[in-house]
Amino acid sequence: MRSERAAARASGPWRSLLALALPIVVVQVGSMAMGVVDSIMVGRLSAAALAGVALGNIYFFACVVFAMGVLLALDPVISQAVGAHDEPAVERGLQRGVLLALVLSIPASLVLLTVGPVLGALGQPAGVVPLAARYVVRELPGVFPFLAFVVLRQTLQALGRVRDIVVAIVVGNVVNLALNWVLIFGHLGSPALGVAGSAWATTASRWMMLGVLLTLAWPALGHRLRARHPEVLAMAPLRRMVVIGAPIGGQMQLEFGVFGVVALLMGRFGTVPVAAHQIALNLASFTFMVPLGVAQAGAVLVGRAVGRGDATGARAATRAALVTGVGFMTLTAVLFLAVPAALASVYSADPAVVALAAALIPVAGVFQVFDGTQVVASGVLRGMGDTAVPLAINLLGFWIVGLPISIALGFRSTLGPVGLWWGLVAGLVVVGLLLLARVRVKLRGAVQRVVVEHRAG
Repeated sequence: MRSERAAARASGPWRSLLALALPIVVVQVGSMAMGVVDSIMVGRLSAAALAGVALGNIYFFACVVFAMGVLLALDPVISQAVGAHDEPAVERGLQRGVLLALVLSIPASLVLLTVGPVLGALGQPAGVVPLAARYVVRELPGVFPFLAFVVLRQTLQALGRVRDIVVAIVVGNVVNLALNWVLIFGHLGSPALGVAGSAWATTASRWMMLGVLLTLAWPALGHRLRARHPEVLAMAPLRRMVVIGAPIGGQMQLEFGVFGVVALLMGRFGTVPVAAHQIALNLASFTFMVPLGVAQAGAVLVGRAVGRGDATGARAATRAALVTGVGFMTLTAVLFLAVPAALASVYSADPAVVALAAALIPVAGVFQVFDGTQVVASGVLRGMGDTAVPLAINLLGFWIVGLPISIALGFRSTLGPVGLWWGLVAGLVVVGLLLLARVRVKLRGAVQRVVVEHRAG
């Protein structure tokens, strides 16, 4: 055991982190790119089509993000099993993940069917709501492959086999681009389906990604999926996985929700503030992919260390993840603070939009340092199986502190749209610092593997 721990430390947490994080960042960017491509291509049809697809994408992720978070319970379950060399636990975790993806697809799909009435009740433009509904309904067949892909992705990341995920993402994006061209505009003998064609392209691409990943990773996954474990269907371990994963889903839902509310509030200031908000948010979302990848890599490395009972290794992986993720966001914050107008000009030629975006982008620079802190700290805690406390911290920071400050500064001061963003900063400061404190507390004690299986006596 001592020689294993020494070898793990000698290999270097930084090298292990970067080797795992860089491909994951590519995967995250690729996942984000599919929605971007859909929006760009339907934007050639009309402004209403662009708005419908953008709104449809937001609604889709709002409805599936909780299920996706539940499946992230696989991070501690499988990575800790890998660290403990507990192969049966890896097999059971993977099989239960697939089962949960299938079950969670049902309520997620039912919620997606409410798209028309919900968007109408939220006061979205009457000409856009039917287009968004048309897009979302045709994405329903893609819910299961989307969630199943998450299961395979988290499993392969825990196993350290990320090349196959990168290839699947690249293939999926190429297929999505090609099918968009064919189905939206009616090329190669296809009818011009417009917004509906874009949705069918995305759905087909999600099935393609799942098929490619299964094919490429079958040597690592096949025997684990085929292994006979009748206890996989036992309710107690499944409930335990949901208990671990539901707070992650809740945390992601709350974070997604607060950004959605701020976007709706921004709409009360008019078209220019909405456009400027989207520019600043797009920049921040793009840079966020790096600490998000680092967070997922950190969850795996910390989980493996916990699985082998290596508290020193867990602390080393945590330091590497925090320094890398927060360090990167600090560098990009300097860029945001130094040349905001130049960055805004890449997105728009409208002087009013550029001017307001240039005022928001420096705030986004401050914002993302703490965003990087909170996402990496969340990943580390997830690797340890600590998910309930981060949910409470998220609720406190974003909804009890951040959103009221956004409303107060946005509508009760002269700051206006910039005030809404400073409220987000306040929320992220609270969330980031409290999660960092939670990491310190957890790492002071002995690391302990999460227990999913029922153990008699």
